[in-house]
Amino acid sequence: MSTAPDGRRVRAITFDFWDTLVRSDTAAFRLARRIAVAEELDRHGLPAEHDAIEAAFDEAFRRFDAAWGLNEQFTGHHAAEAVLEVLGHDPEPEVRKRLVEAYVGANGRVQTELAPNVADTLRVLKGAGLRIGIICDVGLTPSTVLRDILDRHGVLDLFDHWAFSDEVGVYKPDPVIFRHALEGLGGVDPAEAAHIGDLRRTDVAGALGMGILALRYSGVNDDDPAHGPEADHVVADHAELAAVLGVAAG
Repeated sequence: MSTAPDGRRVRAITFDFWDTLVRSDTAAFRLARRIAVAEELDRHGLPAEHDAIEAAFDEAFRRFDAAWGLNEQFTGHHAAEAVLEVLGHDPEPEVRKRLVEAYVGANGRVQTELAPNVADTLRVLKGAGLRIGIICDVGLTPSTVLRDILDRHGVLDLFDHWAFSDEVGVYKPDPVIFRHALEGLGGVDPAEAAHIGDLRRTDVAGALGMGILALRYSGVNDDDPAHGPEADHVVADHAELAAVLGVAAG
């Protein structure tokens, strides 16, 4: 357990995934999906022009964004089905399965980068005895792929528990996903937990609503103030996090 400078005792910290642990690259992810889907369509003789696939992707993301705001689950599998619907294809089950797998698995082949200094910071926090978790709104890339990304970067084993929305069934800021994380970390009291993420509407609002110490990471994405409340602390570099939590960096 650590003691933050404001006197708060912290036993556990949870991290958002995209643009907190790992940099997102929307253009690269979209390209990977488009190539994978186009190749699979061509393999099975299903016609689709570049512009038609792009339009189908736009519609799938629009549906995801609307569902996310309403806290209604819309996964990569839903998005892949939406793409097929917009393209007007109704393939036989085995072909449909392959197309869905091509869509949801494409991002696993994209080269990703960890946020600066996050790996070292995770090791410092782990060495200080803090329990470490993830609370992630999964989006269109499934949690199985996200775990693989962390494993490739050599940090997966630093986490004690994961609360991914496609497994828990709700998105942040719903308290259910925060409670799931705290219970998985050993029944940590919200008053003895911290959460760090880049988005005000989901990460900050969710943590504040639970009585969790809210930390906003601005080092990759500095979220617009119009999107929600401000955190208890704003961290521009993960190297600052140990001091914010009262953990000795050495």
